[in-house]
Amino acid sequence: MAKRIQFSTHGGPEVLEYVDFEPAEPGPQQVRVRNKAIGLNFIDTYFRTGLYPAPSLPSGLGTEGAGLVEAVGSEVTRFKVGDRVAYGSGPLGAYSDVHVLPASNLVKLPEAISFEQAAAVMLKGMTVQYLLRQTYDVKAGDTILFHAAAGGVGALACQWAKALGAKLIGTVSSPEKAAYAKALGAWETIDYSHEDVARRVLELTDGKKCPVVYDGVGQDTWLTSLDCVAHRGLLVSFGNASGAVTGVNLGILAQKGCLYVTRPTLGGYANTAENTQAMADELFSMISSGKLTVDISQRYPLSEAAKAQTELSARRTMGSTVLLP
Repeated sequence: MAKRIQFSTHGGPEVLEYVDFEPAEPGPQQVRVRNKAIGLNFIDTYFRTGLYPAPSLPSGLGTEGAGLVEAVGSEVTRFKVGDRVAYGSGPLGAYSDVHVLPASNLVKLPEAISFEQAAAVMLKGMTVQYLLRQTYDVKAGDTILFHAAAGGVGALACQWAKALGAKLIGTVSSPEKAAYAKALGAWETIDYSHEDVARRVLELTDGKKCPVVYDGVGQDTWLTSLDCVAHRGLLVSFGNASGAVTGVNLGILAQKGCLYVTRPTLGGYANTAENTQAMADELFSMISSGKLTVDISQRYPLSEAAKAQTELSARRTMGSTVLLP
């Protein structure tokens, strides 16, 4: 028997259960991975609370991890038993000793990247890859706004933007997080607990605002984000940490300056095995070259997943958190 975290009803962290389960045999195009490290992400809380529906209940949780191939399906040719692999997207069930998932979701993990690094960076790092390199192609000299710059995604975005020669303005909630984001490469920070974000963006950009604003917070920052986008600029709404953005009147985009808005997901970009591996290869190259440092600030045993999610939701974490089977 193996161990996993599951939930049978939606709710707070208290609904998470640490239980025994019998791992499935991989289907023809599936791989079973023995997890060595598991990533913790805000999206995990969305499934737990019911904001995002799980296929069925009880359900496993988590979509990110790294480990060794333990078994492969009859039609799998890209991987063999013993291979080092990582993954950053579904199906749910990464919070476990072993996880069965489609071979197309897996990437080959080079020796230069540790299991903990991969588990901490796959979803967040590939999210930053598509945000800064595909959704909007950030270039040297661009001044961009990135909310929650001291979080797991934001910490990587600060570094990646600096490597591209862009000026990243990051929003944070405390002086400690401001110092952390600037140390990672943020050009400037705005402490939204006592500063007017839109006003400070105007000041920092000499009234020009930003060609692109990245908002993973959602409901609480939606209107502020719109006020920070330059004329005919782009708002990238890629998360719901404070709740989903709903009831939007599209006329507000005209009022705010003929703006564009997109709501991308990792799955929309990492939609084939080839795309997924290419995105991961660029991410791993950034890490191995030293342009990206993976900051794992918190580690919890898998059995303490509820505690880890409590700390994440309360915004008491910085950088990345991993769970260890």
